[in-house]
Amino acid sequence: MATLAAFLHGLAVVVAAASVALGLPELRSGTDPAVGWIGGGLVLLAGGVVDLHRRLARREREALRRLDRLQKSVDALADRLDRRVALETESATPAAAAAAAHEAVLQEVKLLHMLVARLGESRSSGEREPPTTSGPVRPAPRDAMPAPQAPRSPDPSSPDPVPAAGAEAPTMDEAAVLEAVRDALATDRIDVHLQPIVSLPQRKHRFFEVFSRVRAADGALILPDRYLEIAERAGLMATIDNLLLVRCIQLIRETERRQHAIGFFCNMSAATLSDAAFMRQFLDLMVRNQTLVPKLVFELSQQELRAGGAVTMGILSQLARIGFRFSMDRVTDLDIDVDALLRHDIRYLKLDCALLLDPAMAQRVEDVRRRLDGTGIDLIAEKIETDAQLDAILRSGIDFGQGYLFGEPRPARRQP
Repeated sequence: MATLAAFLHGLAVVVAAASVALGLPELRSGTDPAVGWIGGGLVLLAGGVVDLHRRLARREREALRRLDRLQKSVDALADRLDRRVALETESATPAAAAAAAHEAVLQEVKLLHMLVARLGESRSSGEREPPTTSGPVRPAPRDAMPAPQAPRSPDPSSPDPVPAAGAEAPTMDEAAVLEAVRDALATDRIDVHLQPIVSLPQRKHRFFEVFSRVRAADGALILPDRYLEIAERAGLMATIDNLLLVRCIQLIRETERRQHAIGFFCNMSAATLSDAAFMRQFLDLMVRNQTLVPKLVFELSQQELRAGGAVTMGILSQLARIGFRFSMDRVTDLDIDVDALLRHDIRYLKLDCALLLDPAMAQRVEDVRRRLDGTGIDLIAEKIETDAQLDAILRSGIDFGQGYLFGEPRPARRQP
């Protein structure tokens, strides 16, 4: 119906424009034909503006309806959480705790089954129609480019990373990379790599950032800078992001069993936020495991936060009601609205070391740091690779640091 209405609207605009262009010189003798064509062009332009406004209004209505549905889901989950907390406070027994843990594992399995099923659907559609080479491309992650490795000292609070297994995969064409990604998803070879985020100046591990690595059938690693754009075009990035999020929850549960006070930063893309089916099940899982929520920090880029507008911020606010915190990374513009960050529970701000140490940006960086003082928003300097960079960062009073100086991304130990 909408397609028919759009077609009729376009046809009416074209007819009106042609009538003005051809009829105006006939109605008023002596009128330059060029005036008629200009008039017709203006009618055509006005029709296009009206059509654009109509499309934007329809999209806004759809987004608001989606936000309203998610709001109702979050309200229902919050009510369930309140009842569950009250019940567990009244009677907490080892049997009840074991039952809750078993239920959580079942919920994780359900999420993984849904992602595998979605992969099958993606493969079927991909066989019918090969991925195109156009479309938006996700920015390369911070760890995509190799950097010099720095020695690390072991930390008992880390979730026992093991030595890296497998070298980087040899050069593969796009079809081979896409097939390797699909096969890795289907056979559970999307590996979790962790990079420490340390407190300054103590250099104590406080968080780990979670990255994904695709492992080919022969054990070789396919790095993000190779598979990211290809997987994005094939519509697989939402599945990879969602799978990484489930793995992150499993890591948090493991550190909780070991009583380690460590948190995890995990990327949440726009694709994940807009995946209503996954978000409903994920929120239900987290409501059942409320103790895990404070240990998970969702990361979103400055570009995604600004492009998302009111709908994205509304979803983040609903996640914040459950207790989640957020971090903004890939910051390129220091014109930052601190009040907006506070309203949406963005508690960490990541700035590139090169940006922090750029003499031309010194005044603007200091202004940002001054405005963040006393707000509860911590600054994280990332991509620190040398002791000289660290010394300069320490003089600026930054709270946390991340980079190859403190440790490269390494694989986390897989749990049975």
